[in-house]
Amino acid sequence: TNFINALNFTNKIGEIAESEQHHPNISLTWGLVEITIYTHLMDGLTRSDFILAAKINQIPLPLK
Repeated sequence: TNFINALNFTNKIGEIAESEQHHPNISLTWGLVEITIYTHLMDGLTRSDFILAAKINQIPLPLK
């Protein structure tokens, strides 16, 4: 992948996060997207975190 593919993938994550009103920490570099999902108010993971992760996992990965 390259930067544009990683950015497009990140934007798809952002769309899902907005629809869920649950926003992960996202780190974007050339060809790499790192996502951290955590509920700060609960100081851990919640059901919403797992729902968001499952929806993000449904995004097709960009072709290399």
